[in-house]
Amino acid sequence: MSKSPDTPDTNNARTSLVMAALKIFAEKGFEGATTRSICELAGANISAISYYFGDKAGLYRAAFTEPMGNAPCHSSIETFAILPLPEALRLFFSEFLEPLKKGDELRMAMKLRFREMIEPTGAWQEEIDAEIKPQHEALVIMLKQHFGLTEVDDDLQRLTFSIIGMAVHFYVGQDVVANIAPHLLETPKNIDTLADRLATYAIAIIDSEAKRRNGA
Repeated sequence: MSKSPDTPDTNNARTSLVMAALKIFAEKGFEGATTRSICELAGANISAISYYFGDKAGLYRAAFTEPMGNAPCHSSIETFAILPLPEALRLFFSEFLEPLKKGDELRMAMKLRFREMIEPTGAWQEEIDAEIKPQHEALVIMLKQHFGLTEVDDDLQRLTFSIIGMAVHFYVGQDVVANIAPHLLETPKNIDTLADRLATYAIAIIDSEAKRRNGA
């Protein structure tokens, strides 16, 4: 009897293809990678790509997005709007840093993003539109509400980019962190602590901006 696409065996086969594709696409890019080499690494038949992903481009999209899990910040704007600022920031950073718990898998995902920026296929722009812009907008709205502003000004945008940038560094600067203080990202508990600290630092930055706006 044939297995349905939802059985454990087929799920494992699909996951193996995604992880093999992530490794090879990260190393060779979309053009340089071959579906045959991906299938050999995954231990899968070449026909499995069309079965699960349609074609090589579909497999690339899956390898680009799925290893990151949920979006870096997947709570709704409405959720952040109703929470007290410290709690909202802790949730924001907790969700943002969650993919760091994937370890080597996340490092390959970042390597693929760096390659995508040099050899674009459109996947990075799709991620900006679908994930990064909404995440940025959620924080902008939360800060706009906190400051009681009627419009978003340039300083609010600068503040938002600065707050998010603290967390982004732990993605793009993983090698730097690994060479200076590797224990900061060694365990899920340490990553949770990092999220909590970043929320505290962000509150201090926000308080400083409030004083500047008030002329102190």
